[in-house]
Amino acid sequence: MEENTTLQTAPAVAPTAHDDFDWSIDKRNVASYDTAEKEKYDAVYEGTFKTITDGEMIEGTLVALTKTDAVINIGFKSDGLVSLNEFRDMPNLKTGDKVEVMVVEKEDREGHLHLSRKQARITRAWEKIVEVHKTGDVVTGLVTSKTKGGLIVDIYGMETFLPGSQIDVKPVTDYDQFVGKTMEFKVVKINETIKNAVVSHKALIESDIEAQRAEIMGKLEKGQVLEGTIKNITDFGAFLDLGGVDGLLYITDISWGRINHPSEVLKMDQKLNVVVLDFDDEKRRISLGLKQLTPHPWDTLPAWVAESATVKGKVVNIEDYGAFLEILPGVEGLVHVSEISWANSPINAKEFFKLGDEYEAKIVTLDKDSRKMSLSIKQLTVDPWSEIETKYPVDSRHKGTVKNITPYGVFVELEPGIGGMIHISDLSWLKRFNHPSEYTKTGSQIDVVILNIDKENRKLQLGHKQLEEDPWNTLQDTFAVGSIHEGTVTRKDDKGAIVQLPYGLEGFAPNRHLAKEDGKTVGADETAQFMVIEFDRNEKRIVLSHTRIWEQSKAEEKEALVKEKKAEAQKTKKAVKDVQGKVEKTTLGDLGVLAELKKKMEGGSEESSSAE
Repeated sequence: MEENTTLQTAPAVAPTAHDDFDWSIDKRNVASYDTAEKEKYDAVYEGTFKTITDGEMIEGTLVALTKTDAVINIGFKSDGLVSLNEFRDMPNLKTGDKVEVMVVEKEDREGHLHLSRKQARITRAWEKIVEVHKTGDVVTGLVTSKTKGGLIVDIYGMETFLPGSQIDVKPVTDYDQFVGKTMEFKVVKINETIKNAVVSHKALIESDIEAQRAEIMGKLEKGQVLEGTIKNITDFGAFLDLGGVDGLLYITDISWGRINHPSEVLKMDQKLNVVVLDFDDEKRRISLGLKQLTPHPWDTLPAWVAESATVKGKVVNIEDYGAFLEILPGVEGLVHVSEISWANSPINAKEFFKLGDEYEAKIVTLDKDSRKMSLSIKQLTVDPWSEIETKYPVDSRHKGTVKNITPYGVFVELEPGIGGMIHISDLSWLKRFNHPSEYTKTGSQIDVVILNIDKENRKLQLGHKQLEEDPWNTLQDTFAVGSIHEGTVTRKDDKGAIVQLPYGLEGFAPNRHLAKEDGKTVGADETAQFMVIEFDRNEKRIVLSHTRIWEQSKAEEKEALVKEKKAEAQKTKKAVKDVQGKVEKTTLGDLGVLAELKKKMEGGSEESSSAE
């Protein structure tokens, strides 16, 4: 099917006046070029100017200066203006100077040519910075200002960042001292996207140090003596600068004697000779020694250091088994815990000794080959146990100090080296303690009596209750079985209760003997009446009962009632008997008459029968 297209023809325009006017002729009645000629001459005109594009770098000539701008001719149809602020690095700027600028815009909104020398310098600077980053060349820059974490450096007219950690190999805290200085740098990092660069002055120093290090490491030998300068002191040693390479002087290699911290004998920037003990090329470690430059003190012991001699030493180390005394720098001896005191009781070396304290001691053994020495403090005094029987005879009384308390007794010191134990059962005649701490405490003074001497094992058996007579001998009558006393329950458990009695005695009441008459039980801290149901003088034991009191009282009441009833019964019985006695006498008399009558009657009957 064919489509019918209808063409609409525009209506004819009516002719107007001056349609025949020749617009190519100007007001001066001069004919103009035709189109072809005009294009020809326009092309010739345009060819007299340079073809430029936005962002292009181009060299221009300064043709004029104003108060605020420089007029730059770049060969374009119009000149461009550049602010004088962009020429601050050119104080002697004058007409005719050649400068490189960037075309920012051929025509801005006002139709002006927009040029920038600053953008041109930054672009050129960035190109150079990228290049030196690739090649690793050294560049020179001016530190212009301080910023957070570092400095701003002008490199080729572009601002770059110098981190504080990259200023020097040593930590830097004062950044202001570098502002305004011209220094050499390496470009260590760039960011193409934001055109940002990071530079380092430390890298240059490290490269120089590395060259020196390689040279020094190549010449190192064990045993070589070098001069070094202390650059850092730590808890474990000191670092020395050996002229481009660092070495570690460990704390144990500083002195033959013991030191707590290297700063005790070394100072910063101090120069000293050291010997190379070891080095590792790969790990770049150098171990140094200072004490090795002098002979070992054990190899040059003075004559007065000999067995049996008395010496003075400072405590330099404390272990569980004893303490080390430094007799001379690097010469130490051990005071074993067994050589501290003549006492047989164990001594804790860490409680007895303190670091830095000085003690006199006797040299017991001395072995120069193995460099070992044993010392004794106790052997400077006479063994007190050698005359123990004389000074502390059995049954003698003394005053001592409580040194230690255990669950089974109290250790008492009579004098340094002499002491013994009071067993818990020998603390009191009357009271029984669950723990000796209920009676005394460490550091307290206590009176004792010597019960027994074990000289071989250096032990004394002590007593405290033996200072008084045994009160149980005189209390047997007071607390006789069946006697009743007032007591207070001081402690209860699942077996019974401990009862405090008069005269300081304690008794025990089993649970079944704590029952009250009302069905309740005597409780803790309650005071009640108790009956002694057992008294054992040998075992120092009193058994009590509260229940027995009211049970016995009831039994006595019952017994009294029974006796009363029995007495009444006996009385009634007697009265009945008396009555019966009276009755019986009357009845017997009557019975005799009756019997006689009966006999007569029976005889009459018999006679009647026979008569019949």
